[in-house]
Amino acid sequence: MQTLTLKLTLKACGRAMMAATINAGLALVLMLLVEFAISGGLHLAEAYLYAGLLIWIVVFSGQMFRQYRLCQCQRHGHHQS
Repeated sequence: MQTLTLKLTLKACGRAMMAATINAGLALVLMLLVEFAISGGLHLAEAYLYAGLLIWIVVFSGQMFRQYRLCQCQRHGHHQS
């Protein structure tokens, strides 16, 4: 029982981490694209890295909650069948 819960939690964590990394990476690329469009050069400012980290944290926490809930529903559906 605890092994199944641990597996589902790790699965939720992995999915949340993947979604957060992809979203933060896309946001960072978009910020660099706008920087290039405005200034004509690629300058990776420290603020962009902090913004990317903040985006990663927000998306990870939201996705972790969502994925954990989905995995819990999967677990309850698996035990009822």
